[in-house]
Amino acid sequence: MFTKFRNWWKTFRLSLRMKMILALSSIAIVLMLSSIISILEYRRMSSYVSDLIADNIRNIHLTQRLVDAVDSYNLQLLAVVGDDNLSTLPDFDRAYFVDHCDSLRHAFGAGDAVPLADSVVYAYSAYMLASMELEEVLESNFINTRDWYFDRLQPLFGRMRGYLDRMSSTMYQELEDNSKNFDSGFFRSIVPGAVAVSVGILLVMLLMFFILVYYVKPIYGMLEALRDYLAFRRRYTFTFESNDQLGELNTQITDLAEENRTLRRRIADLKERDRQKSGAE
Repeated sequence: MFTKFRNWWKTFRLSLRMKMILALSSIAIVLMLSSIISILEYRRMSSYVSDLIADNIRNIHLTQRLVDAVDSYNLQLLAVVGDDNLSTLPDFDRAYFVDHCDSLRHAFGAGDAVPLADSVVYAYSAYMLASMELEEVLESNFINTRDWYFDRLQPLFGRMRGYLDRMSSTMYQELEDNSKNFDSGFFRSIVPGAVAVSVGILLVMLLMFFILVYYVKPIYGMLEALRDYLAFRRRYTFTFESNDQLGELNTQITDLAEENRTLRRRIADLKERDRQKSGAE
């Protein structure tokens, strides 16, 4: 089987046109495939990182709304403590806060922010339990409301506020990391394009070398041999290895040159015979 293939390969010949088409087509295919890979990779990375960044921004805004809510409620409690004539107690939307904390926890999925979300919920529960004592504190004649606020309630608020700040910092850090990932992903997406350009340049250089060695150089050799043949009546003896149309052309030129040389020799012999015959007469 191998012997048949080797014999077939020896007799197999590509035309000059097919060689040029295959060479140029290979360059075009490499460039096209690499461009498609670059575009797909960039779109994948862009979509993935863009979604992550959008989620980070949404979570940051959500955390900021929670911070604003607890700050507002804490200030309202402070106003109640400072104003003994206030008849209504501040209200806090607990369902809103808990739902948003759960949304943040599910949005994180895994990582350092999940324990922080749980800590926020625990700290919030302790703070809300303490804040529910406000009405009893206001009605009591034995408890100083300001001391209760600053000694009991404010430390719980500070702990909850600290967890919220740490969560916000963590999400800002994730946003920064995702932005860096987007930059690195962009560079990774253009790597196939850069490689394709490099390979394309290499293929062009190889193609140029191939054309110069196997086509341009033989053509120059054929022209030089033809000049010697026409100018100095030398034999056309230029040969090179080729199994395409250029080699066939050189073979035909060699045959024509030999036929022309033979024809000239015959004409010269006939002229010499005529001249000798005229001299004898």
